[in-house]
Amino acid sequence: MSETINVNSNAKLLKGLDTIYQKAVHGIEFVSPSIEELAMDYLKNGDHPSVAARKMIKFQVAKCTTSGFITGLCGWITLPVSIPANISSVLYVQMRMIACAAYMAGLDVHSDQVQTLVYTCLAGISVNEVIKMVGVNFGEKLTISMIKRIPGAALVKVNKSVGFRFMTKFGTKGLVNFGKLVPFIGAVISGGLDLAETRVIGERAYKMFFVDLKSN
Repeated sequence: MSETINVNSNAKLLKGLDTIYQKAVHGIEFVSPSIEELAMDYLKNGDHPSVAARKMIKFQVAKCTTSGFITGLCGWITLPVSIPANISSVLYVQMRMIACAAYMAGLDVHSDQVQTLVYTCLAGISVNEVIKMVGVNFGEKLTISMIKRIPGAALVKVNKSVGFRFMTKFGTKGLVNFGKLVPFIGAVISGGLDLAETRVIGERAYKMFFVDLKSN
């Protein structure tokens, strides 16, 4: 019975993450631009993508110290799982930062494969761990061109691992309440809130897309 509950909770949590991811990638009108627009704002000066990504990550982390950064995310976005507003808004910022780095590295942020990589980065799962979970012989190192060839069944396996990693982090009670539907509302990220974690995730994103993954 407990295993069934965990599987169901995992699925609901992933649905919640999917909702946040879609908003993170497409942006929210009058609040934040799409990932493509965000990336081009840093790439327009002609910097190498790796340099532009460094600047983007640094600025996104700095935003976490600015009171009111995500004040008033517009609208009510109903999640299939209850994730407190402060957590969901932090995840929104972190997902956008990771996805933007992925886009700058030449990846399609609208693909299921890249979405899964963003989740693994957020959850602290390395590229090497992903390769082991995928179980596909890509050689010694996964390349950007190979990512789109990761089969759907393998993505499901990786996503399950991501879900359980988040369940361990948040806990199945209190922070994440799977028995209720609570809307996702943007909250103010005030000075210092989740700053350290966001900085670590930013470094992890850079390493994943510009160091650990080969361009071809």
